[in-house]
Amino acid sequence: MRRPFAIALVLLALAVAAAAGLLLWQAKPWQKLEPSTLQGGTVGSDILSRGEYLARVGDCVACHTAPGGREFAGQRAMATPFGNLYTSNITPDDETGIGRWTADDFYRMMHTGVSKNGELLYPAMPFANYTKVTRADSDAIYAYLMSVAPVKLPNRPHELGFPFNQRELLLGWRTLYFQQGEYQPDPRQSVEWNRGAYLVQGLGHCSMCHTAVSALGGSRDQQAFSGGMIPNQNWYAPSLTSNREAGLGEWEIQEITDLLQAGVSKRGAVYGPMAEVTYHSLQYMNDGDVKAMAVYLKSLPPKDEAQPTSQAQLVAPATMELGRRIYAAQCAMCHGDEGQGFPPGFPPLANNQSIEMASPVNPIRMVLNGGYAPATRKNPRPYGMPPFAHLLNDQEVAAVVTYVRVAWGNGGTPVTAAQANALRSVPLE
Repeated sequence: MRRPFAIALVLLALAVAAAAGLLLWQAKPWQKLEPSTLQGGTVGSDILSRGEYLARVGDCVACHTAPGGREFAGQRAMATPFGNLYTSNITPDDETGIGRWTADDFYRMMHTGVSKNGELLYPAMPFANYTKVTRADSDAIYAYLMSVAPVKLPNRPHELGFPFNQRELLLGWRTLYFQQGEYQPDPRQSVEWNRGAYLVQGLGHCSMCHTAVSALGGSRDQQAFSGGMIPNQNWYAPSLTSNREAGLGEWEIQEITDLLQAGVSKRGAVYGPMAEVTYHSLQYMNDGDVKAMAVYLKSLPPKDEAQPTSQAQLVAPATMELGRRIYAAQCAMCHGDEGQGFPPGFPPLANNQSIEMASPVNPIRMVLNGGYAPATRKNPRPYGMPPFAHLLNDQEVAAVVTYVRVAWGNGGTPVTAAQANALRSVPLE
């Protein structure tokens, strides 16, 4: 499809949805909010501690802190297919931050995606998830943010081309993809399961990455956690509902909690954007909350349960031999002659779902760029993988990635030199 025609279709869909959304917007749903839980007077240290904890759960610092910048002062670039968005200053500075916001203003933003000045927020701010956050938790986060050091730093204007810089079109996006409302516990499930669901669906905003987005930049609830490419980051966030990808049906609860909280487990390690989440957020969560998240994630209804079979017979013998030689020379020392690994420091490659996924993006990027699991409180000295982009050409990268995807009974598919080349020069972030 030619790009101008594709853009025209996107705009038409948004315009139609915006017309419908305008009727709902005129009802001013953001004005019908429950009262603040904060009382007058000095805020106690308990609510500040709770707010700091919840802000960690929501990973606020990661998005609202630019590289080398002051915490929560904003200006971090968020690349989208429509241009760059820049995060806002959420320190309590009166002029450039949220110093003049009330708890009601903050909750309205979290719950409805509407700023203090009435502007619709772009959905890079995960208000579609944060709407599930309770009023009490929103107030605690607000109290904590009002206690951090104010930073006078004006917000940087977004860099979106026309017509995506027209906020009126967000009415269409909201009509299609936004459902306002706090999380409602499922009475059929345990308290622990509901706590996990609240954290994963709300502050954790896990579906933001682990759900494929449409050309309009949105996703639907029925597609949640089904996996997809993270826009503009060139990483694949695996499905959490498919045991062929990152589905956790076969994992032990302890293996899941280890991966989330420590960044490594017997099954594997986190890299790329997930490593950032673990570093800034998950490692600071208490054991009970992480376990609750694991219980909920493990319970997600499985999809695509048929296990893939090895595709080794489809690979040219010369390619397999090249890949085997490279693996023996560069990889076996850490990952074992038969891909068994030495977990948790060096993850296994045999029977590793992240290696076998339909998308080969992540293993290609690891071979090219290497990487470290995050340094966490439960794994303060992680082992790393060196980059091989300077040692291996595209054909060699494709051969060794193909080898680990089909050897030892793995059910991956072959990789081409063109796929390796396409990822050779992408940004590392």
